[in-house]
Amino acid sequence: MKTLSFSILLVSAALFSISCQRPAGDSTAAATAEKAALFNGKDFTGWKHHLVDENVNMEDVWSVENGVIVCKGVPLGYLATEASYQDFTLTFDWRWAPGKEPGNSGVLLRIAGDPIGFMPKCVEAQLKHESAGDIWAFRGASIQGDTERIVEIKDHEDLADFTGVKRAKAAEKPPGEWNRYEITLKGGDLTLSINGETVNQASGLDVLSGPIGLQSEGAEIHFRDIAITPL
Repeated sequence: MKTLSFSILLVSAALFSISCQRPAGDSTAAATAEKAALFNGKDFTGWKHHLVDENVNMEDVWSVENGVIVCKGVPLGYLATEASYQDFTLTFDWRWAPGKEPGNSGVLLRIAGDPIGFMPKCVEAQLKHESAGDIWAFRGASIQGDTERIVEIKDHEDLADFTGVKRAKAAEKPPGEWNRYEITLKGGDLTLSINGETVNQASGLDVLSGPIGLQSEGAEIHFRDIAITPL
């Protein structure tokens, strides 16, 4: 009996040793699906910018106030992450400046190459007031969607030809109130959710890695709690 008990003890010890040596989480997906902040709440570490007027300084357009990015909206341009991302879920809060007229802005996804004017090649998750949730593809970026909601724009003065998928429903709160955006981009598929409701989907996107951008496009807009989960 003593010999048997000792053997059992040795086997148990060996199994424990093996389990301790195994990396936490058996799958690559589990290892990569860690949510990370893109904005530290204090400054623009990890971000760069583009403005159509090179004589305007970044701090004249974007500032940080009490953990919130404040974008004045002029001149046209965008903040962009220094890092590139391909497949991810991006979440953040946004609102139009309380007491001011709401306007236009957007989230630029998979930015590719240098901008032409104020817009690079990318797909945009729209933030424009009363259009939040629309999806647009610029500078030759590819996109497909529900044929009843596809829109094609030709010979635009600033953006040439581009294509969009209009949102299926509205979920934006009144101007001045905080909204929550959840943007999931995996392979060629894009899903947008606003305040917990799925408002739009698109497919056929170019599968590539690129920076994420936040637009300055005419009106004061605020951002906070920006985070990304790689997929």
